[in-house]
Amino acid sequence: MKFKVIIEPSEEGGYTAYVPSLPGCVSEGESVEEAMKNIREAIELYLEPVEDDLIIDDGAIVEELVV
Repeated sequence: MKFKVIIEPSEEGGYTAYVPSLPGCVSEGESVEEAMKNIREAIELYLEPVEDDLIIDDGAIVEELVV
């Protein structure tokens, strides 16, 4: 998958990275390289399924989709 990542200088120093298509997926780093490494990890965590998301009601069909 490809995601557009925006990297901006942070007011406190370093850089802030975010993914417009993944609301709330934000990370930081002291350098552009560190910000890219950190946002890659943030994307992976953002896309990882969470146990709480798999609540099953009686009669429900649950499928896991790997993208």
